[in-house]
Amino acid sequence: MKKTIVRALSTAALLSTVFAGTALADTYKVQKGDSLSKIAQKYHTSVKDIKSANGLKSDFISVNQMLKITVASKTTQGSHPATYTVVNGDALIKIANRFHVTVGELKLWNKLDTTIIYVGQRLTVVAPKQTATTAKPATKPTTTVAKPTVATKPQTSTADTSVYTVKSGDYLGKIAGNHKTTVSNLKSLNKLKSDMIYVGQKLKVPAQKAPVAPVKPVTPVTPVKPATPKPPVTTTPPKTPATQPPVVQTAVTDYIVKSGDTLGGIAGDYQLTVKELKALNKLSSDRLYVGQKLKVPATATVTGPKTEPTVDSDFAPKMIASAKKLIGVPYVWGGSTPAGFDCSGFVYYAAKQAGMEMGRYSASGFYDRTYYVDTPKAGDIVFFENTYKKGISHLGIYIGNNQFIHATDSGVMISNLQSPYYQAHFASFKRFY
Repeated sequence: MKKTIVRALSTAALLSTVFAGTALADTYKVQKGDSLSKIAQKYHTSVKDIKSANGLKSDFISVNQMLKITVASKTTQGSHPATYTVVNGDALIKIANRFHVTVGELKLWNKLDTTIIYVGQRLTVVAPKQTATTAKPATKPTTTVAKPTVATKPQTSTADTSVYTVKSGDYLGKIAGNHKTTVSNLKSLNKLKSDMIYVGQKLKVPAQKAPVAPVKPVTPVTPVKPATPKPPVTTTPPKTPATQPPVVQTAVTDYIVKSGDTLGGIAGDYQLTVKELKALNKLSSDRLYVGQKLKVPATATVTGPKTEPTVDSDFAPKMIASAKKLIGVPYVWGGSTPAGFDCSGFVYYAAKQAGMEMGRYSASGFYDRTYYVDTPKAGDIVFFENTYKKGISHLGIYIGNNQFIHATDSGVMISNLQSPYYQAHFASFKRFY
């Protein structure tokens, strides 16, 4: 999976972008045919700002020169435009960071099934309800004195907040749901610029108040009228259960997806394979969302709590150990042996050395062979998109501490996920079934 890789160090949390002052810093590698005005237009900045940020005395630039770009000033809610037009070099995660929203929100607002976008495409970058909010006319005054309620206080008020400590397995959506708020409000309370959080982090959350149980009115019981006796009817005696043919139960019922559910876990609980569960629900990917309804067999017995499909517990350390022994092996397009690797051939070889039997897939093939995880662990697979081609086009093995090992143009090496290049092209963390 051949591509040009820009390496940079950052001290931000996993996949977060560091904001300096009120500006978003980005790094750009000058391409053939570029000019300062062309680059300025692409990043919605000015030639003067680029020259100032890079200490340039003239407009002269050279191919492969690295430029520091001030992308855009920090905006307040409602101050940035409601739509954005995609330019060359954009990625969905890059646009999400620029407008302080999540990739999931962009996909929802624009009805996108994938993270693939194209130059000239117009994207909605503000929640529809934010763009259409207007002041409602006051209702007619009444003599009744309204009692103050929790709803009359702003959700972000520090007087109505408490502190929550992030635990393993937490994510913003889960925490927001547990505290009856939204991800957007949670990010606003804590001035978060991305959805990434870490174990032990202190977050402000809306204070929980004990709800007052409403008094349920007593429903009068309507007396049941005695049935009018009917004259006996002579019929043929029914067959005994032993002589009746067995009834084949083919009914299905609905299952509501909860936080932490995966297709593998649900399929296991209902004695199905992931393929059968996807076929039953006409799913084209492994992605689920909380509250989603899935069809499952009505007669299946759920025997225990749902668990994620796992491989052998020692598979991950074995695969990482095998991968590290290959550091320095040169890049070879289509290579899958120690004589040379491309990115997918490298993952295939390391996994096979750890004992997993699988086919030799491309990057997109491995993407379909894995399932999504909220919290990455060492041994998970990290995927990137829109590198040298559109869609899933690169992958590596996550080894912890924001680092991953992969086959690049420079050979097998360890890179940092906080690099602006990898942040811009990051797709997801996934795990082998």
